Amino acid sequence: MSKSPLVSLLMRSGLIGAVVTVGTAHISSYATTANLSSYASNTNEQAPGDADNRADNKAEQTKAEQLKQRSDYIRKNYSKFEYRIPMRDGKRLFTAVYIPNDASSSKRYPLLMQRTPYSVAPYGSENYKKALGSTAEYEKEGFIFVFQDVRGSTMSEGDYVNMRPHIENKTKTDFDESTDTYDSIDWLIKHIPNNNGKVGQWGISYPGFYTSAGAIDSHPALKAVSPQAPIADWFRGDDMHRNGAFNLQMAFGFFSSFGKPRPVPTDLNKSRPFPYGTPDGYQFFIDLGALSNANPKYFKNEIPYWNEIIQHPNYDAYWQSRNLLPHLKNIKAAVLTVGGWYDTEDLYGPLQTYKAIEKQNPGISNSIVIGPWTHGGWTRGDGDKVGDANFGFKTALSYQPVEFAFFKYHLKGGDKPNLSEAWMFETGANRWRSFDAWPPKNTESKSLYFQSNGKLSFKAPADEAMSASSSTSTLDASSSTNTKFDEYVSDPAKPVPYTTEISTNWSNQYVAADQRFASRRPDVVMYQTDVLERDVTIAGPLTADLFVSTTGTDADFVVKLIDVNPAEMPIAEGDINRGGQQTLVRGEPFRARFRDSFSSPKPFVPNEVTKVKFGINDVLHTFQRGHRIMVQVQSSWFPFVDRNPQTYVPNIFEAKDSDFIKATHKIYHTKVEASALQVQILPAMDE
Repeated sequence: MSKSPLVSLLMRSGLIGAVVTVGTAHISSYATTANLSSYASNTNEQAPGDADNRADNKAEQTKAEQLKQRSDYIRKNYSKFEYRIPMRDGKRLFTAVYIPNDASSSKRYPLLMQRTPYSVAPYGSENYKKALGSTAEYEKEGFIFVFQDVRGSTMSEGDYVNMRPHIENKTKTDFDESTDTYDSIDWLIKHIPNNNGKVGQWGISYPGFYTSAGAIDSHPALKAVSPQAPIADWFRGDDMHRNGAFNLQMAFGFFSSFGKPRPVPTDLNKSRPFPYGTPDGYQFFIDLGALSNANPKYFKNEIPYWNEIIQHPNYDAYWQSRNLLPHLKNIKAAVLTVGGWYDTEDLYGPLQTYKAIEKQNPGISNSIVIGPWTHGGWTRGDGDKVGDANFGFKTALSYQPVEFAFFKYHLKGGDKPNLSEAWMFETGANRWRSFDAWPPKNTESKSLYFQSNGKLSFKAPADEAMSASSSTSTLDASSSTNTKFDEYVSDPAKPVPYTTEISTNWSNQYVAADQRFASRRPDVVMYQTDVLERDVTIAGPLTADLFVSTTGTDADFVVKLIDVNPAEMPIAEGDINRGGQQTLVRGEPFRARFRDSFSSPKPFVPNEVTKVKFGINDVLHTFQRGHRIMVQVQSSWFPFVDRNPQTYVPNIFEAKDSDFIKATHKIYHTKVEASALQVQILPAMDE
């Protein structure tokens, strides 16, 4: 896979390390040059036609030039210092501090801090980052920028623990990420000259988690925090699992590098991307076979955290202790939580973080912004398009001044930002909306019911003589007389791909991709409405409410909400014909063994109708008049999610190749077993 022009320019200009660290430690970068190059190539958006490609290349060259200008400005106007800050247990955390050269007793600056497990490189007081804030405006405005290696990472002392559990009732020497943040702030405001006694903290992805954790039992000097794409729960919905289903491609690629032990503090980065030996991730993971083959074939028990994951297949005390949400209390700082509707890694985190802070910290300033962005796209991109969706303008440029105003107001006494409780981008209609609560208070709960003949309707299925569970009917799903269920054969040897891209890195474009490639498979069932006569806006969380049966003893179910274009559409200049496009709005897998409890899985009884109900992350999307609403259901989404063997085994990570079997799944849609997608409808002003 060739490098993108931006990466090539950065490498030639010596800026590549800056992208890794300035990129606020995107979880897929692994903080390594090699993986950054692969990531940049994997996510580079190319418009159709050579002319558009040349325009993209020119834009990347411009970005590289702008980054060089930022680098020059920082080197001229800031001085860098490195410290080892003592924690309450005696361990010292490596911290790099950039102070404006004009700081004085008459011109004091606030501190803006970021804590990361991905390295605060470059190291050495003479080596400077190429960017310090999320935009150049921060550096020009002037802050004391603080970057810290968290405990046990890179140059900091101590042992590193992934998603370190929060301790509620601490002794004087107990520590967690909250106390490490508190102790760091306390030292900084007492020792860094010419600070104004106010501190802000922010970070994207894992640094977003550390921002959330740092806000708990806030230090009095911590005035503003912005957890962005923060990890909240690695089992329920962020990064490594989705509703208990294992995110294979992400976890394998990430921990094969990041998961290697760092026994002593070091500034030497020895991380290397995993040598897949092929660009085809789908085929690589098919060839891997059962997850139990990963250690003997590749990891050789040298990745401790991989071993921890496979020892905890259920939502046990290990994962529950790593759920930060119930601990987000005693927060005094103003909070701005940020996320992206198309973040394939951490959308659960920002939605649930905002919700938990709002509930557990009444009266504080607490806002949420969700835009049409991939992971970190509000800082790292323009936000004008994702996959096969185009939003019509550079949405990131709308957001960035708001974030800047948030920190300037709380840390420097600037003008109060024009920020509502919930500032959300409405996809489909492609516009920003302000709400005084999220989800909006005036929504109406409705169900989109699955019907026979592939229909989808807000009306429940018609009454029938008997329910499917009481029927002895064995009619084939393709029969026009069968109104009870649809069925498909799920074959682990030929799982449904989640993307058409050929890559070993996980895709961040599939989240808004055309789903016609999936709808044409026999192991995907779909239901769609008639052509809409007026706009329909869905706002808030979704719930899949399925009635299913299987010939196996275990199964996954993936439910996708899709916006179907009219068959004939005008073709925008430079674009392709998007008539009939089936654009993914939201997709969510569920490991159905957890249908009653994430902690206590249980098998299916073969051929027994069973209710499977699970939550799906929020949307704010308008299906326009002339479009259709579609729901697709399938039982694999590979290799984003690992394959379910469809034979129940206590621990899927220990399943053998021989456990994987074909199974026939049925989706029921009778009046009694009425499978549906529950949605929240935002009424129009004229309704």
